[in-house]
Amino acid sequence: MNSSAVAQRLAVVRDRIATAGGTDVAVLPVTKRFGIDACFAAFEAGCPAVGENYAQEVVSKFADVQRPFGVHFIGQLQTNKVRQLANIISVYESVDRPSLVGELAKRVPGASVLIQVAALAEPGKGGCALAEVPALVATAQEAGLDVRGLMTVGPTTGGPEHAREGFRAVRLLMDRLGLRVCSMGMTDDLEVAVQEGSTQVRVGSALFGERPLASALVR
Repeated sequence: MNSSAVAQRLAVVRDRIATAGGTDVAVLPVTKRFGIDACFAAFEAGCPAVGENYAQEVVSKFADVQRPFGVHFIGQLQTNKVRQLANIISVYESVDRPSLVGELAKRVPGASVLIQVAALAEPGKGGCALAEVPALVATAQEAGLDVRGLMTVGPTTGGPEHAREGFRAVRLLMDRLGLRVCSMGMTDDLEVAVQEGSTQVRVGSALFGERPLASALVR
């Protein structure tokens, strides 16, 4: 992976964020299915962390690698995978149920987490219903986890505008709960997310190009 090419693409993403009105929005490169070279290229371009979706891929990619960057877990997480990830993941962005809170508190005391919100319920995406978020935040805090904020995934269909209402609701809830991170928006809908108050966008193809096929990937 060419680090200068990633840096150029990152500059384009930052221009998109600025044009949408963003002034302090982090870019989390999504490196699922890309090799470790993509992770280092993103770090060299100025990104302090990368995002990964699949537990087994995280272990195979990072377990034996000395790395100067953090690794965020942004995919649906099974409780039985937490132990494998405990020494690798720096932020768990997809915490969406009490059982996962309990497992994280047991295996990774004080872990930094985001609560994933299902702003627009779609099958297979995970997330806690908006009305249940305050209680889950309280449960996580009482368990000793560092709840930094909220995360949500925009809708698969309907175009970027279709995500606006959900993004707005998540940002309002983040403010009401006194949290500081609002992770929402990806390559196709980051402008809408930034306009609605995102503090972090998760971007893959805009930085690295077409994602490799997942034929050999075990989740």
